[in-house]
Amino acid sequence: MLALDQNRSIRVVEFATHWFRECNMSRRVEKGTIAISFVFEALEVMRRRGLDCEHLLVRAGISPELLNLPHARVSANHYGKLWHLIADTLDDEFFGMDSHGMKKGSFTLLCHSVIHADTLGRALHRALRFLRVVLDDIGAELVRDGELARITVMERMTDHTSAQVLPPQRAFAYGTFLLIVHGLACWLVGRRIPLLSADFRCAEPSFSGEWRVLFLPQLQFNQPHTEISFSAKYLDMGTIQTERTMKQFLRNAPANFLVKYKNSASLTAQIRRRLREVPPMAWPDCETLARQFHTSQSTFRRRLDKEGQSYRAILDDLRRDLAISLLSNSDKPIADIAAELGFTEASTFYRAFRKWTGARPSEYRFSGIAPPH
Repeated sequence: MLALDQNRSIRVVEFATHWFRECNMSRRVEKGTIAISFVFEALEVMRRRGLDCEHLLVRAGISPELLNLPHARVSANHYGKLWHLIADTLDDEFFGMDSHGMKKGSFTLLCHSVIHADTLGRALHRALRFLRVVLDDIGAELVRDGELARITVMERMTDHTSAQVLPPQRAFAYGTFLLIVHGLACWLVGRRIPLLSADFRCAEPSFSGEWRVLFLPQLQFNQPHTEISFSAKYLDMGTIQTERTMKQFLRNAPANFLVKYKNSASLTAQIRRRLREVPPMAWPDCETLARQFHTSQSTFRRRLDKEGQSYRAILDDLRRDLAISLLSNSDKPIADIAAELGFTEASTFYRAFRKWTGARPSEYRFSGIAPPH
């Protein structure tokens, strides 16, 4: 039960005050979580080469047990640490998914190659040219077609030895490549560039739900080419970054790609931003929130349904993300975290957390005390 007990009103005020203090301090970075399937996919080449995945997970602050829980999630910061650890181990910032490794430091050089471009269009042309030099099997070209801009992935389609047509790349390879290119473009102009379409040459993966948040809800699979499109007006926008801001950007990459430039125009994203402004115990019911969005409750629900969401699911997802963040990044007692999230009993929180992630809260507390790297 999520209703607050009157006997705990004093603690609620204390938690609410603390909540606002923490939210104001961390407002620059959206606290998000990443599906455990992304962790599993990132480790694929490590497993294939017989390397020690468990050791890397522990160093990244991720409990290895979570890999066995399909609904588990990890914080974006912990996933970012794992990204760097894999790159260090393989000397490859593309997770070993290309026959020519993207050596450690390539992304930094990529940023240096574009930082002085005056427009996004010129910066993207430079970035894609750089990636074609670094990678052998996958690249992309930028095409302006009237009011539409397309970034189309260009692949090596035949085997050098047999001339046979190669199957599509791993879905994770396409997604990671586009995430790097699109995330870099968004950072260069200091805003999210809304995508109009996202097509993939591969079959739909089990983790496509994550892509619908990162790219856009309407994805198409088993297409002739992998490509994204957006309004061509963004190509004419001036870049706003400098070598000074690039240093900060590189310190936070890639975690900033995974949370800062998510699809922010959806109603779901707007609701999450609104709810983050108040502590969970003060979250409004659906009817009240609909009025705040100047619409009827029925219209509000229909719009969410079109995005494949419900208000209850948004509340649960946000509580889950906040719980993972608090468990992973603080030493607060679990009972206090439960109360801060609006639960009257710790046992209720335990059951809800197990339902959300398939894991016990203590498994995430493990990740919070792992040695930093």
